[in-house]
Amino acid sequence: MNELKWTDVLDIAIELDEAHPDVDPRTIRFTDLHAWVMALENFNDDPEHSNEKILEAIQMNWIEEREG
Repeated sequence: MNELKWTDVLDIAIELDEAHPDVDPRTIRFTDLHAWVMALENFNDDPEHSNEKILEAIQMNWIEEREG
């Protein structure tokens, strides 16, 4: 699989949904979300390149992914 960057919000959301099936993405704190993205096996990007807008986009995609 290709390396993920902060701009790959949908792919990151899918990976997070698979990695954390028991988590409700609507209740996650952005600090936790940031740490979980950084911990993804195929994620490789500068931790400083994220911001609230990107984290919010990941969260929204994760919610949509979960709700199908």
